[in-house]
This record gives sequence, structure tokens and C-alpha cells, in this order.
Amino acid sequence: MSTDVRTAPHGSAAHGVVGRFAPTPSGRMHLGNAFSALMAWASARSAGGRMVLRIEDLDPRAQDSRRSELLMDDLRWLGLDWDEGPHFQSQRTEVYLGALEELRQRGLTYPCFCSRSELHAATAPHASDGTYVYSGTCRDLSAEEVARRSRERPSATRLRVPRRGEPDASIAFEDLGFGQREESLESECGDFLVRRSDGVVAYQLAVVVDDALMGINQVVRGRDLLGSVARQTYLAHVLGHEAPTFGHVPLVVAPSGRRLSKRDRDLDLGALRASGVKPQRVIGALCQDVGLAEPGEELAADELARRFSWDAIRSHRDDLVADALA
Repeated sequence: MSTDVRTAPHGSAAHGVVGRFAPTPSGRMHLGNAFSALMAWASARSAGGRMVLRIEDLDPRAQDSRRSELLMDDLRWLGLDWDEGPHFQSQRTEVYLGALEELRQRGLTYPCFCSRSELHAATAPHASDGTYVYSGTCRDLSAEEVARRSRERPSATRLRVPRRGEPDASIAFEDLGFGQREESLESECGDFLVRRSDGVVAYQLAVVVDDALMGINQVVRGRDLLGSVARQTYLAHVLGHEAPTFGHVPLVVAPSGRRLSKRDRDLDLGALRASGVKPQRVIGALCQDVGLAEPGEELAADELARRFSWDAIRSHRDDLVADALA
């Protein structure tokens, strides 16, 4: 049985579209981050909607106020604004722990003692995004075995997903950029993490809780996160929330086809700004390959919002090559 989430079409919420920026302050924004931010902002603004800024700094390594300020400065430089925030995930831990405790009390989670090397040895990566499908090694451990292993190493926490044939075992949804999709939770991801073994709440849980409590009803992001939709939709339903509408956009890659990385400082906005590149040139270059700008056109953010179209995105799903500014 599948859950179909085609119940929140674009712009249908009572208060209109509420989108969000959700950057992680792990480094300066590169062109791929900028493209996703532009598409999220333009989609919401084209529908007369609102934008929320959330800094996803759950990981202690990402809790850097200077980097957060640089991210916000880059967004403003592009001409993007927001109506609410910034909200910092590092300041919302108690909210996430409350949701985690609710799941535990309902018997929907269990401790997992598998190390990263054990996970990689026991499972094969999912073909689309390289993530590993959890085989359920710790799913049915006895209380005695849990107690014994707890003395040996800290545990992570996993959410039980329905097995094939059970209600909600398959999640169907309509993506604004990639159309109708369906994913089996058991075969595509398995029981997934909601808390890491170091105690940090996992990304999947934090974003679902935040999107629900902040009223986010449209999530626009890069296609590399398309595989997270089923997990986040299921978790939202389990917690009693309506899942947002999702829209995924092409990635921006290097001429070699390699994904851009903050760590490698690939075409980051700091370097482009220092070289004197104007924001209108960046926006025009990023938008021309999805049919929202003419070749060589310089485009301001407000004009992008006026001409934004999901039809254009759906017609240009291939990755974008980041050589237009060279």
C-alpha cells in the first residue's frame, strides 16, 4: 500500500506558498547553492509567497557565526530576501528531542550499534545517491542484547519503516521538477537514522520538525536530495504533520561532471565577488541553461521572479555546467 501525497499542490495552502532557504554554514556558497537558493526564492515570490531563512547548523562543526553571516551576505548580494528568520537549528535541540521522545514512546524507534564500516560491509549503496540501505541488523535485538551492547559503545537511533505489504510501505508524490515519483521505504532506504551515535539529532528528523513548525509548505532544493522525500514524508505523517510540496532542480557541476563542493571552493560567491563579477551576471549565467535567461543576459533577482516557471525547470532536468562565468 502506498501513501500518495499529491494533496498539497503549488500555492494551495490557506496562506499561500511558504518556502525556505536552509543553508549549512560549512563554507562559502558555491554556484550550486546559489542556483538552488535562486529557484526556491523565485518559486515562492512568483506565487506571492513568503520565505523563511533557517541555518542548518546542527553539527557542531557547522556552528560558526561568521560563516552564517557570510551566507546571509551572499544571499543579499544576489538580491534575495526573507520574511522570517534566521532560525538556527543549533538553538532548537530541545524541540527535536521532544519529537524523538514521542517516537520512542510509541515504539517507532530502536537503538542501533552498527559502525560505519559494518554498515558498508553489510549493504550495497542505493544506485541514485550512494546512500546505504539499512538491512535491519539491530531492529529486533532483545532487551538483554541492547543492554550488553550499550555497555560497549554508544548507540544511534533508527526509525522503523513499514515492511513491504504494510500500510505506508511505499510513498508516492508529485515533484514540481521531476514529476510523479514513488519509493519503497524498505528497499530504498530501510530504517533510517533520527539520531546519530554522538547524540546529534539527524538531518531527516530536524528538517521535518522545522518545516512543520515553521509552516513551510514548499521545499525547493537540488535533485541530490530527491531521495529524501519519501523518508521525510513518512516521518511527517508519523508525527501528525502534512508534508510540504517538493520541487527539485538540476545540480550545478564542474566541466568534468564533478559536483561542486564547498570544501574545494569551486566557484564560490566570495571568489566571484572579489573578482568583480556582478550578481546579475551570476543569475543570468545560472538561469540560461534552464530557459529562464537568454545566453549572455544579465538578470536581476526580481526579474527572475517575474519570469519563473516550473515548466521551464521540468524541460531542463540535466545538470548545469558551471563554466558560463569562466
